[in-house]
Amino acid sequence: MAAIRQHWIAAACVLFVALNALLTARDFPWLALLPAALLAAWAMVVVPERVLYFIAFATPLSINLEEMDLGGIGVSLPTEPLMLGLTFLLLLRIALQRGVLERRFLRHPITGVVIAQLVWMAVCIIPSSLPVISVKYLIARLWFVGSMFMLGSLLFRDAGAMHRFIKSFVAGLVVVVLYTLYQHSLHHFAHDPAHWVMSPFFKDHTSYGAVIAFVLPFMVAAVGMPGYSRTEKGIALVLLGVLVVGLVFSYTRAAWLSLVGAVGLFAVMRFRVPAWALGVLLVVAGVGYYVNMDQITIALERNREESSDDLKEHVQSISNISSDASNLERLNRWNSAGRMWQERPLFGWGPGTYMFQYAPFQASEDRTIISTNFGSGGNAHSEYLGPLAEQGFIGMGLMVALVLVTTFRAMRLYHRMPAGADKRVMTAAFMGLVTYYLHGALNNFLDIDKASVPFWAFTAMIVLFDVKYAAPRSEAAPIT
Repeated sequence: MAAIRQHWIAAACVLFVALNALLTARDFPWLALLPAALLAAWAMVVVPERVLYFIAFATPLSINLEEMDLGGIGVSLPTEPLMLGLTFLLLLRIALQRGVLERRFLRHPITGVVIAQLVWMAVCIIPSSLPVISVKYLIARLWFVGSMFMLGSLLFRDAGAMHRFIKSFVAGLVVVVLYTLYQHSLHHFAHDPAHWVMSPFFKDHTSYGAVIAFVLPFMVAAVGMPGYSRTEKGIALVLLGVLVVGLVFSYTRAAWLSLVGAVGLFAVMRFRVPAWALGVLLVVAGVGYYVNMDQITIALERNREESSDDLKEHVQSISNISSDASNLERLNRWNSAGRMWQERPLFGWGPGTYMFQYAPFQASEDRTIISTNFGSGGNAHSEYLGPLAEQGFIGMGLMVALVLVTTFRAMRLYHRMPAGADKRVMTAAFMGLVTYYLHGALNNFLDIDKASVPFWAFTAMIVLFDVKYAAPRSEAAPIT
């Protein structure tokens, strides 16, 4: 016994190896993850900021167990267990210690909308058609928001931490892009393989393209970032080129459009286009569409360009609503979401339930060659109509409110901030969010770590910059 006490570490290791070998022989290999789990638990307590950097790097490289047919568990490793652990520790710290989160951060309008979203999701669980699914969905949203938005607000008080976080995310993403381009090259960069060559890291090309678009504004800013060395700027330029090539060969039309929209909004900010002029433009565009609705619909139905290897034809297929299966199926999902909302307008069908409930709401005239009788094809393809069907008009309203409030605050903040690195990071983070706001009209990915990590982290950055460069009381008065 004395020898065991003196050499307890060696004894524990031998016991662990023997037990792991026995369990592995019985088709239970999971005990091998225990050392990694213990190391992660130690790091979350001692150096949580480094865990966040690791999560940023690992997110593009994470693998969903469900996609790998490992027990049907829809959890991404190693990121989501780490985010869950960090969120739990943050809640524990908040319960034991007052003032953990800065009061000005908690009172910010953007934070208010985020909290309101979580509260309304919790309310919608009660009448949910599938309560267990809705509870799981809320828990997942909690660990995304808790780790990236709430805990991120503590890490990002140091502006340098923002740079390190985004660089970590970009580093992981570049690895995936290089891997994808290599796999794609084996198929001569054809269109059809572009849908799956990023597997197992991304489920499909749409989420892959959306995430690349998310970080491209930062890489553009990094090329001329104040305080960066020539070496850092040179590396940023090379990585920017890699990401642009990756985006082009993702064949993700929504991501391409989202970047065009972000550039347009940046021009609006840069040249100080007044709000009234934008309002007039939107009204004129709306009236013009309403007056010429029939002619526009006929013109769109005449477009027969299909998704293809030819980039010109692929771009033209964006407006094909007559024969492009992807576009038509998206309309099917949107119409299904609308019918679901009409049946349950206040609380919806429950968070996370769309994919399990939309099948009966498909009209025969909307169905496409890729529609399924059991609705096993995925989600609503909209970050706005999804909440409408799942959480009623209040759920959709809160998502729209998050977009509008963040956009309004960021655009005012842009003109208030002095030139420098902070302004470039804020602008890059906001432009990244804008790409997703626009992409969110055509797809929804906030239920996966790939998009949620940058989305909530960038949103936290906007809030912190808005607090740091607060407007004078006379300017802020109309908002409160």
